[in-house]
Amino acid sequence: MAVGVLFVCTGNICRSPTAEGVFRKMVAEAGLTKEITVDSAGTESFHTGEPPDPRSTGAAQARGYDMTGQSARRVQERDFQKFDLVLAMDREHLHHLTAMAPGDTYERVKLFLTYASKTNAQEVPDPYYGGVEGFDKTLDLIEDGSRGLIEAIQRDFL
Repeated sequence: MAVGVLFVCTGNICRSPTAEGVFRKMVAEAGLTKEITVDSAGTESFHTGEPPDPRSTGAAQARGYDMTGQSARRVQERDFQKFDLVLAMDREHLHHLTAMAPGDTYERVKLFLTYASKTNAQEVPDPYYGGVEGFDKTLDLIEDGSRGLIEAIQRDFL
């Protein structure tokens, strides 16, 4: 059975779809596509059905990540049963997700950057209202967290 990972931000158009794209590529490069499934969602439904923000896709493409075919969706209660890890981009998302999680799934909810090793940051800042450099910083953090996440899944689940 595959290990399911769900990345969550606010509107599912910047941070979480970037994490989905980066992690999906790293999973493929590690030869783990049959062992790990990946998705993303938002805590809010402002952008449901929309593709990721063009600044996110542009920054991701510049580093070789593909976000084609993604569209924003809101976290559903069934996601807590479907996914083994529900990873929040910041503490606000963590709070929202832990409040929403059914009791037997609470331990699946974590801050994504707990898996990062090259940064002391605990949150992936929202690049939406800033300049292009914010999207590069987001990618740096997500790449770091994704590498650590693959190691943790290999150690703890596979």
